[in-house]
Amino acid sequence: MVQFTLPKNSKIEKGRVIDAAGDAKRKKTFIVYRWNPEELDENGNTLNPRLDEYTIDLDKCGPMVLDALMYIKDSIDHGLTFRKSCREGICGSCAMNINGTNTLACTKDINDCKGDVKVTPLPHMSIIKDLVPDLNHVYAQYRNIEPWLKTDSSAPDRERLQSSEDANLLNGDDGRGPSGCILCFCCTTSCPSYWWNGDRFLGAAILQQAYRWIIDSRDEATGDRLDQLEDPFRLYRCHTIMNCSNTCPKGLNPGKAIAEIKKLMLARS
Repeated sequence: MVQFTLPKNSKIEKGRVIDAAGDAKRKKTFIVYRWNPEELDENGNTLNPRLDEYTIDLDKCGPMVLDALMYIKDSIDHGLTFRKSCREGICGSCAMNINGTNTLACTKDINDCKGDVKVTPLPHMSIIKDLVPDLNHVYAQYRNIEPWLKTDSSAPDRERLQSSEDANLLNGDDGRGPSGCILCFCCTTSCPSYWWNGDRFLGAAILQQAYRWIIDSRDEATGDRLDQLEDPFRLYRCHTIMNCSNTCPKGLNPGKAIAEIKKLMLARS
């Protein structure tokens, strides 16, 4: 019988159990992924990741999962590491997996979480520490699509204008057009195709960003942008599984953006 073994440091162990709620009336347990590459065993090997359990008094923190994590870090475990910035669902820094769904911790209401709250990093990414994924690869893919306005014509005396209809292609009727992407990568890391082919498939977030520049009426490099995506892996590894659109915390539809790119490819062939 074939036997499979997990890669080093991939087996998650049970961690510490900390009850900091006492006799509080409103309690909640947060099960948090912990891994520190600098923590070594007696043989000098990196310890496996673990899940620590923190039971806290909800009256001592704000209403969002990020508030609970901040309370845990400030008052219980100073070593807990995660990214955060705006706390308003704008920067995308606090993207993580909460109870099995990729989302933003700053906009995830604790009351929407039934039972214990399990918090882990974005899936299928290398981890720097605890809830902090290594984003170097996805940022390199973002640079690859050249996400800036490209023109051959002379610059106008004033800004480059566009009609409200053209602007609406970017913003969407409901404000959920492709320009609303905050590069949190919840969509990309929820995609099985990206898990299998992340070295060459650009993923949902980057392709949605590419579409944003392709349809910008002020950009003059549409042909070149489509040429860059004409590849068996960069674009066509998308199999419309639609995890990306289902998990987007901003309510965007990257799956549709990818489909529109494919239509543009077909139209010019």
